[in-house]
Amino acid sequence: GQDVYIPSKNVTCMVLPTNQAIALDRNKGELMRVTNEEQAFHPIYHYAFIVDADEGLIVTNVDTFADGEPRNNFLKRAITWNEGGVLKGARHITMGGYYAYVATDAGLVILNLNDPLKPVVAATLPLKDMRASALQFRYLFVTTADGMQTIDVTNPLTPTLVGTANVALANARGIYLARTYAYVAAGKDGLVIIDIEKPHAPVELTRFTADGKLNDAQDVIVGSTNASLFAYVADGVNGLKVIQLTSPDSQPKFYGFSPEPKPQLIAWRKTKSAALSVAKGLDRDRGADETGGQIAVFGRIGSRPFSGDEMARFYRNPNGTLWAVKDEIDRAGFVDARPAGVKK
Repeated sequence: GQDVYIPSKNVTCMVLPTNQAIALDRNKGELMRVTNEEQAFHPIYHYAFIVDADEGLIVTNVDTFADGEPRNNFLKRAITWNEGGVLKGARHITMGGYYAYVATDAGLVILNLNDPLKPVVAATLPLKDMRASALQFRYLFVTTADGMQTIDVTNPLTPTLVGTANVALANARGIYLARTYAYVAAGKDGLVIIDIEKPHAPVELTRFTADGKLNDAQDVIVGSTNASLFAYVADGVNGLKVIQLTSPDSQPKFYGFSPEPKPQLIAWRKTKSAALSVAKGLDRDRGADETGGQIAVFGRIGSRPFSGDEMARFYRNPNGTLWAVKDEIDRAGFVDARPAGVKK
């Protein structure tokens, strides 16, 4: 007796603000929030956000999947939105807090979904055939006809293309970020791994084609199991490929924050039709989202995640400018007293 199907003209992508189930009423009580100083959950977590190349944005309430009641799993549209045709050709969507980053015919469209049922265009940025995007901290990494490009979204209202951060690729498609590396599904060039530790100066690490066996890469998702890291690649006409990125055998330094990947093809499976996309697995999610919205109930008296303003204090000066090491040196009044010739 369930119906989880929403008819549409041309759906291209769907995203949840977080992929861990959230029972929004769990921290609804004022007493608990006063004791723990927690924030109420943002209403954005009631919804899934769907983009359609013809219809624009479709929003549906998904609370039914987290309420423990299996008999009420019915979905319907909460809104359908495409004001002024701004989302024409929408093909991919990424969420960062209550901001949505949408790839469209015209380029990047950033939506403010602080009121999830009343979207507002926050900003637009022309890009040449934008395909997909992935967000990490203050940067949005996008794939376009020019390859992988980096956009500074420290302030989502004023996105800035980082001119020094282009990585030329002939057919960049899906992209996934895992700590200091970006993994790009790059068609005939296979899986391209890019070092993004310095977002303003990314460096291509390798193009992995498994000796030509990986030659139609459309999408990639990265997952981990204990000491091993795996990439799951939708390899178009070839089906699904599994790439082991780290293991104790191939990468002796497999422990640590971000070991260098050493890709090896370990498994594959043909699919009945071309493999175009891979679903994202369960992330080990955060306590708060990119805009400071609380995701998890902490459960200990006095414990809560940082708010958005509190997080910003880690990387902004009191006047709002971005913090740099130079600022701290200037404030402390340090004098460089090293003898001539001594390296900094």
